[in-house]
Amino acid sequence: MMSERKAWTEGMFVSSQHPEALTELDELASAYFEASNVGLCILDPSLHYIAINRTLAQMNGVPAEDHLGRTVREILGEVADPVEKKISEVLEIRRPLGFEVSGKLPSRTESGHWIAHYLPIMGAQGTLSGVGAVVLEITAPRVLEESVQQLDRLLRQETKRLQMLTDVTSLLSSNWDVAQVFPRVSASLRRVLYQEFATFALHDAGTGLLVYQATDFPLSKGLMPAVQVSPSETPVGRSMRERKPMVFSQEQLQGFDDEVAKGLLAEGLQSFCCVPLMRPKGALGVVVLGSTRPDAFRTEDVQLINQVANQLAVAIENRRTAAEIDLLKQRLGEERSYLEGHTRSEGQFPEIVGDSAALRQVLDQVATVAASEATVLILGETGTGKELVAHAIHRMSRLKDGPFIKVNCAAIPTGLLESELFGHEKGAFTGAISRKIGRIELAHGGTLFLDEVGEISTELQPKLLRVLQDQEFERLGSNHTVKVKVRVVAATNRNLPESIAQGKFRSDLFYRLNVFPIRVPSLWERREDIPLLIRHFVHKFARRMDRYIETIPKETMKALMQCDWPGNVRELENLMERSVILSEGNALRVPLSELRAQGKSRTEGDRTLDTAERQHIIRVLRETRGVLSGPDGAARRLGLKRSTLQSKMQRLGIKREDFSDPERKPG
Repeated sequence: MMSERKAWTEGMFVSSQHPEALTELDELASAYFEASNVGLCILDPSLHYIAINRTLAQMNGVPAEDHLGRTVREILGEVADPVEKKISEVLEIRRPLGFEVSGKLPSRTESGHWIAHYLPIMGAQGTLSGVGAVVLEITAPRVLEESVQQLDRLLRQETKRLQMLTDVTSLLSSNWDVAQVFPRVSASLRRVLYQEFATFALHDAGTGLLVYQATDFPLSKGLMPAVQVSPSETPVGRSMRERKPMVFSQEQLQGFDDEVAKGLLAEGLQSFCCVPLMRPKGALGVVVLGSTRPDAFRTEDVQLINQVANQLAVAIENRRTAAEIDLLKQRLGEERSYLEGHTRSEGQFPEIVGDSAALRQVLDQVATVAASEATVLILGETGTGKELVAHAIHRMSRLKDGPFIKVNCAAIPTGLLESELFGHEKGAFTGAISRKIGRIELAHGGTLFLDEVGEISTELQPKLLRVLQDQEFERLGSNHTVKVKVRVVAATNRNLPESIAQGKFRSDLFYRLNVFPIRVPSLWERREDIPLLIRHFVHKFARRMDRYIETIPKETMKALMQCDWPGNVRELENLMERSVILSEGNALRVPLSELRAQGKSRTEGDRTLDTAERQHIIRVLRETRGVLSGPDGAARRLGLKRSTLQSKMQRLGIKREDFSDPERKPG
């Protein structure tokens, strides 16, 4: 027995040579003698090392001889805290205990992990003489496990970010209106970056300012100002100007004298990230994220935001390109209609809806006069469809293969109307860099439709009279007489005899225009046509919006039939478009509260709205001294067409002469 003890004490163990300790160590040593990866030691009741094998000494990073006589705390340092607690429990309950311990030993630079098993050592008389320890180091497996866990976390995080980018791509590919989808884009970002604030601003080339387009800030306290930002010394402007992402702390933001920056700070945000929306032509704007956490945006977060910003920039550019293409198509269509006219071949009156006696009378007059090539004057309130009647006259005339040229006399400033109608020669006035063919000449062989003819100035009326009488005119800046063959159809909602009495319209021109007058009835005069018009407009807008409207409730139709429709067919059409937009199911949803309010007001004689509108128009007329058109005219200030304003003035009993400057030429 002594020879075996010598073998392990000399080869595996270093002992203090206490005979009683060695006797008590026999079973422990014989059990783990061959296990070179298992650490063994004996501690006395005061936790001093009595014996230790070299494996455990290497784990502790201290030579075996230096352990003897020293305490656990002297060797293990801060790791001794859980070890001492567990050993004290073993001494108290006198039963073996095992546990896992982690920490950094004084001899190591990195933390380690061990499984330790402590068992009491009893003396011959049953007294507790010490504690034996069996220790197995698991640092390498634990480090590997933690590495795997870290890689798993990184993989999950990267998967989450890739999914977010996929969601943003899907959102923007289905809708290029970034301002509309931005809250959903921000919500996708929030699942990854946990930001509380997100917005984006676009650079306005006209003003040079950054204009905020959409903001997602669910927890806002309402302290953010609604302002435009100058791209100078502001966080957003600096990021766009330098064309690179920038992260700002709360302290850095306090250094900016900027209303938006002050608002963000007042909201409690502590860190911000500004990323420019870059395209090959330059920066379109900036996307901004904010967080209530300091240092919320790391390098990898900024890279992710930059990827999202690139997608936003592409969507914004695509939308702008599409808008430009649509505008070009619209302009091309307008130019073609301007030169060729609007002609329709299907049916006699394809765009005129109705079957009332009043409307049939008008259509009979159209059929009667169409083939005669006589001048026609179409009368009626605004919105009754005077232009449709003019189209019908042209389509049924012998000149139907010729152009149909429309001129809105109220929409063209007086100074330009002469050039638009009669054309001009190169150099006729400043800016006339080339010859221009007027609309009368373009209408040669066809029909010239003069809408709002009552707005033509008294200076131009004689030249128009000459066209009606002699079918000839002269361009501005030219003495050459141009002969034309053109039919004139005119329309107005004004009382021309009253204008003649006021000296604003020539009587001879009126008689030339009034060869065959046709009065288009107001919608309240042809109520039986309202259901037909409603169905026509509902089908028209439902097809355009890809909706399916199957029914119109009876109470809705009844309310629409009872309305007076001061705006006539145009008002009904606009209401039907709004109703189709509001309808979510297959039944038409009409905002009847608007009609009921209007009907009740008219029934009870409540003229409060008319009174307020009348006072407002009078106030603007006083400010403009009776001037209706032009950049400073009352129509521009009120946001109305001149013809609409005149109709309102006539309905409300307002005369422009009461406010006109006698020394100023009326406009």
